[in-house]
Amino acid sequence: MGPYHALMVHFPVAFWTAAAVILVVRALSNGPLARAFDRVLVPFLVLGVVTGVIAYAIGLMVWPPDTLQTTPLGRNHMMAATWSLFYWTAVLVLRWWAGERVWDGLVNRLIMLGLGALGAGLLTITGTLGGHLHGAPTFLSDILREMGWEVYATFYFPSWMFIIQAIVAVAMLAIAMLARRAPASTPSREAER
Repeated sequence: MGPYHALMVHFPVAFWTAAAVILVVRALSNGPLARAFDRVLVPFLVLGVVTGVIAYAIGLMVWPPDTLQTTPLGRNHMMAATWSLFYWTAVLVLRWWAGERVWDGLVNRLIMLGLGALGAGLLTITGTLGGHLHGAPTFLSDILREMGWEVYATFYFPSWMFIIQAIVAVAMLAIAMLARRAPASTPSREAER
């Protein structure tokens, strides 16, 4: 099953990487190309979550959780994969629930920009740890080591990761509540921008 997991993870990685790019482009632009990208954002997020669940399930068949949790690298990969799956699911729910209102105003755009950047970073870390498990380490491990996270020895994410996660959770709740209160965008309002 290992090769199937290695093959399957490329699908959520591709969809979520594209989604991160779309979030960044749309947050920085209101042009026709950015709007076209935004129209495929929700389908990409849905496909990413569906293929992510499949890849996660296959990964659990390859490495049972009790086996993964006996090594720091395995535990970190499992935590990062779980966070990635829940993170991108939360971004999907936010974008679906709030609709195009997530792009109204500078604050919302900055939050969405941050969500795209953080999601790309989390996805990169998850993939790096998975690559280590498959025997293909990358240079990103050296960067993580410089930031205080030794992927082969640290049995947990460093404290700064929890701070970032807390900030993101609060930001996502804030944008969802603000977008829920704001009236929906109308084509005439969008044309004025």
